[in-house]
Amino acid sequence: ATAPPLPFLRSPAARGSPGIGRWGQLATAIGRGLRTSGGGTEDVNKGGVPPLGSLRATLGLRRAMRRSLSLGVLEPRPPGKRWLVAGLGNPGLPRTRHSVGLAVLGQLAQRLGVADGWARDRHCAADLALASLGDAQLVLLRPRRLMNVNGRSVARAAELFGLTAEEVYLVHDELDKPLGKLALKLGGSSRGHNGVRSCIACLNSSAMPRLRVGIGRPTHPDMVQAHVLGCFSAAEQELLPPLLERAADLLLDHIRERSQGPPSGFAITGHVPA
Repeated sequence: ATAPPLPFLRSPAARGSPGIGRWGQLATAIGRGLRTSGGGTEDVNKGGVPPLGSLRATLGLRRAMRRSLSLGVLEPRPPGKRWLVAGLGNPGLPRTRHSVGLAVLGQLAQRLGVADGWARDRHCAADLALASLGDAQLVLLRPRRLMNVNGRSVARAAELFGLTAEEVYLVHDELDKPLGKLALKLGGSSRGHNGVRSCIACLNSSAMPRLRVGIGRPTHPDMVQAHVLGCFSAAEQELLPPLLERAADLLLDHIRERSQGPPSGFAITGHVPA
C-alpha cells in the first residue's frame, strides 16, 4: 500500500498550525500520483483528486519549500527510517541494458503496490513514488536526466527528503558480471560507471549502497558502447523476470535489516540460474 505523506518542511511561522502546510500538500500530491506540468497539475490516477491549482500556486509551493530548506526547519519524523532508492538509466531507453536499473525500480514499485503512483517532479527532474515497508518509508526515484548526470536528480531528492548518502540506494548495470548475477554492497568507487560517478560527485560521497545488476561484457572493447546501449536479446529477455524478482528481494531484505538497526558493512550477492 502507498505510504502516508512524508513529514514536511515548513517555516517557523507555520509550526503549531493544525494544517498540513504547503510542503505537506505537495507530498500528498506526490503520494496520490499527481503529475506537475507547466500548466498546473493533473491527476494521473484519474481518482477524482482535485488539482493543486494554477502555475502560480505550484510555484508558490516550490518557493515555500525552498524557504523551509534554507531555514532548516524540519518537522519531526514519525517512527521508522526513510530510504531513497534510485534506478539509474537513460530516460526514453527503458529496455536497454544500460537502463536495467529502471526496470528493477519498476519491479520494486509493483512489489510495494505503487506501480500506478509514479509522479513527475520537475524540481528533481525525476519520477517519484512513495511507499512503505513495515515502519520504513521508501522514496523510489527514476531520473529524467541522462545517465551521465543522473546524480543531479538523486542529490536533489536526497536534499529535499533530508537523507544522507548512506540512506540512498543506487541500482545500476554492471559490465563485469554476467546477466543473472547480482551484487549489493555498501559504498566504494564508481568502477567506471558514469551514472555512479555522477552520484558520487553530486552527493559528495561514495557511501551509497549499490545494487549492481550484471549485463555481461562483450568480447571486444570496441563493442562496449553498442552493448550497453543496445536492447536485451530474446534469450536475455527470458532471464529478466526472475532476475528482477531477485533484485527486488535483495533490496527489500537489505532495507528491512538496516531499518532495524545501525548500518552494517557487509556485502550481499545473488545469482539467478540461467
